Amino acid sequence: MAVNKWKEAPATQEYEARVKNLLKGELKRRGVTYGQLAERLEAIGVHETERNLNNKISRGGFTAAFLMQCLMAIGSRSIQLDDFDPELRQAQTADAHSQ
Repeated sequence: MAVNKWKEAPATQEYEARVKNLLKGELKRRGVTYGQLAERLEAIGVHETERNLNNKISRGGFTAAFLMQCLMAIGSRSIQLDDFDPELRQAQTADAHSQ
């Protein structure tokens, strides 16, 4: 069985953690539980149980398609990446102060 070395790379794991936190943050911001997310996903033809969602989101290694399905299902139409990247947020703050 082939091992995906990129999957084990620190950079990949860092971004998986970021995207996991992004999705969890959006769910929390909207007050949506995993059970409610399962219902909303079902309404758009995506079949996931509450338990599967909990496991999948906790691992953080899900596809971009799954992320988009979740964001659309909870009504999120835009995301701010700097909300989930402290370095980017600091750089933007420094740029704003220097102008």
